Amino acid sequence: MTTNTTTGSGPRAGRREWIGLAVLALPTLLISIDVFVMLLALPHLSTDLGANSTQQLWIMDIYGFMIAGFLVTMGTLGDRIGRRRLLLGGAAAFGIASVGAAYSTSPEMLIGARALLGIAGATLAPSTLALISNMFRDPRQRALAISVWMVCFMSGAAIGPLVGGVMLDNFWWGSVFLLGVPAMVLLLVLGPVLLPEYRDARAGRLDLASVVLSLAAILPVIYGLKELARNGWQPVPIAAVVAGVAFGAVFAHRQRRLTDPMLDLRLFTNRAFSTALGAMMLGTLLMGAIMLFITQYFQLVQGLSPLRAGLWMLPAVVCSIASVLLAPVLARRIRPARLIAAGLSISVVGLLLISQAGAVSGLAAVVTGFALINLGAGPLVTLSTDLVVGSVPPEKAGSAAAMNETSGEFGFALGIAALGSLGTAIYRNEIAGAIPSGVPAGAAQGARDTLTGAVAAAEGLPGHLGAALLVPARHAFTSGMHVAAAISATLLIVVAILIVVLLRQVRPLGETLPDPAEGAPATDTGAGATEAAGADTVEAAV
Repeated sequence: MTTNTTTGSGPRAGRREWIGLAVLALPTLLISIDVFVMLLALPHLSTDLGANSTQQLWIMDIYGFMIAGFLVTMGTLGDRIGRRRLLLGGAAAFGIASVGAAYSTSPEMLIGARALLGIAGATLAPSTLALISNMFRDPRQRALAISVWMVCFMSGAAIGPLVGGVMLDNFWWGSVFLLGVPAMVLLLVLGPVLLPEYRDARAGRLDLASVVLSLAAILPVIYGLKELARNGWQPVPIAAVVAGVAFGAVFAHRQRRLTDPMLDLRLFTNRAFSTALGAMMLGTLLMGAIMLFITQYFQLVQGLSPLRAGLWMLPAVVCSIASVLLAPVLARRIRPARLIAAGLSISVVGLLLISQAGAVSGLAAVVTGFALINLGAGPLVTLSTDLVVGSVPPEKAGSAAAMNETSGEFGFALGIAALGSLGTAIYRNEIAGAIPSGVPAGAAQGARDTLTGAVAAAEGLPGHLGAALLVPARHAFTSGMHVAAAISATLLIVVAILIVVLLRQVRPLGETLPDPAEGAPATDTGAGATEAAGADTVEAAV
């Protein structure tokens, strides 16, 4: 690293750090691709392995469950044993589990391999993000590095279906699991050379009871929320959420009593950290759930093929990438709170546009609205992440990165459960009295449940009767999407106002302020630094 003579904010990253970022970014990209190609591979592997509907659900969900459950554990483990060591160990485990998944001979074997993939994957996100925060000490460089890291996740969403389609056309279904193996090998070879090691030398042993309690808190909540979104308000998922919350309270109580807790709850007293973390969760909750409505709208309302639906989503992906890369540059001159609020205002316009889209002629409005949502979300995603990892002491960067990822997991699951359930309720209310006469009882029951059921029922009916059933079903689904988008827009305005109020003290990235004690220049990191008048004191990581 070299000394930062421009802002006086400390060492700037050099060529080695930027090459190291490329080493971290490639596995991130391929892991993201791996997640999305799984959606295409599921029908093929289910037929080959003879997986029933329950096994298919576990093949899809177990990966996300394990990632969500182990993020906090892996984040704090990296702080203790070293982030590079954890990253390399996780990369080796991910590569081995990928090979096991590719050559699975039964649904049970594939479920087990996917579970191991999730546990290994939980080491990668907090380790890479924590390493980035340590490698890039200059706040401007750190924000840009984080935006590059995030672009890799988003690019995987765009090219994943395309890559998966090519591989499934030319190879067997297991080939999609092998995509990440070369990247993991590259990481294992170059990581020890290019990536520095960081750990908290004062950290004690990992408290195993805390690990168990964290899993008992997170896994039931994630499971319950997913089941509520899938099947509605049923006793078992509700009980799972309640049990998870109860274990979470026990976990928090234990952390307060430990001298060296697994999760330092004192981090939440930092206004920048807690506000950014909350904003990330709420933003994911409100905007992430809309993506589910939009993908179904494209395929089930507009009748687009999966490939054409993916192509219509590309404008949103391009806007998202551009916004994420531009946000840290604009944040050098504009306060993050104002920039995030301005971005959320653009997202609100997109949501309102979707709330007016029709079932028949609303494709352009939905495509444009989704693009605006993603264009406005860039500052929130990038700068909130930078605030989370940049406003904690360096030895806590792994834990902070893990909590950032966990908040996103919770936000997405909660958004799907809440807004998805609301949309389903509106659909069922509107379709109840609109099913044409002559539709058989079984088909009518399926149509009353979901739009997917209505489309399946229509395929088994005569042409005119199937078309007559789809018209009110599509309008009912669109009404649910309208309400979810309008509610999201309203709550997003509230989030923007809270961010402006609670983060008003955070100055532009790398801005130099006079030191009140010595009269010498002192750098405001823009990631938790505060103004003198009445603001909270924040420990900065740079």
